[in-house]
Amino acid sequence: MDRRSQHALTIAVFGDWPYTPALLNSAQLLVDSINSDPAVRLVLHVGDIHSGSMPCTGAGLTPPPAGAAPGYNIGIFNIFQRFRDPLVYTPGDNEWSDCHKTKELSSGAPLNELAALRALFFPEPGVTLGIQKRRVLTQAKKFSRTYPSDAQYVENVMWLQSDVVFAVVNIPGSNNDGLKWTAPFTDETARTREAAQRTGAAIRWLQAAFERAEDEHAKAMVIGLQADMWDPAAIGGDGLGNYSLFVHELANLSLHFGRPVLLINGDSHVFGSDKPLADPASDTGKIHGAPAVPNLTRITVQGSDSAPAEWVRLTIDPHSANVFSWQNVPYCATPATSCP
Repeated sequence: MDRRSQHALTIAVFGDWPYTPALLNSAQLLVDSINSDPAVRLVLHVGDIHSGSMPCTGAGLTPPPAGAAPGYNIGIFNIFQRFRDPLVYTPGDNEWSDCHKTKELSSGAPLNELAALRALFFPEPGVTLGIQKRRVLTQAKKFSRTYPSDAQYVENVMWLQSDVVFAVVNIPGSNNDGLKWTAPFTDETARTREAAQRTGAAIRWLQAAFERAEDEHAKAMVIGLQADMWDPAAIGGDGLGNYSLFVHELANLSLHFGRPVLLINGDSHVFGSDKPLADPASDTGKIHGAPAVPNLTRITVQGSDSAPAEWVRLTIDPHSANVFSWQNVPYCATPATSCP
């Protein structure tokens, strides 16, 4: 990981995209909007490359399920490769852990889909997508010898840029793969093992990222993942309990770090920013019972099925006291669901 520079950095962030055939057909609108911004130096997609009502690829199944869309992910990969700047992507629940659901036409086995995502979107471990690629540190190459299975998490990456450490981890929606897979993919042993191993690896990667930030005397941390770990809509639905271990570790590490920490997630589709752990007595503070963390800020990016269609322009200035500032950039003048 190199320091690159200590100058201000601008990155483009979006997720939950594309969610409709119209958005898929008009993907170039978003690509052109980001590519035309001369300040942008990196692109981050925080998961969900299709909606929860669209099929998965049927990877590894013979014959593939009747409703599967074998070529869909390749199409998204090709779109990602149109972005001028390095693109970092983390998988969302819709493209792997939810593929067993009937609303996704029971179109994929979760573990098969995750393996296929890794093979397609991470063909060269430690190298981003995009036209101008860059090297990043991947857990596939830097993992604890005590936990050799962590080598499978090629999607967990980190890098140092503009005096800030970035870490991206695979923590998906649907309560962190906490929902039982349905027939014909029912395998509760495999599901619980998957969730436990991946969460453990994510926590160890988070620890490694904060350790690097301490060693480098970084001015701040940025963490990217898919799940909205405080989504109020999930409390009476899928639940949020399977995020608590990760949230507690995030809280403790952030407190020890003491400098600004920015968490970026998608999943709940409506843009917002808050400090979810600042007040343990608040609605968000009560969800995981973590200590007060005043230096943790969170951005939830706008989902592509919400209006207006927009991406987050995040500016990181290591010389500023707050380090982070952001604004939403519309890329389609009409409502998101009807972009031309």
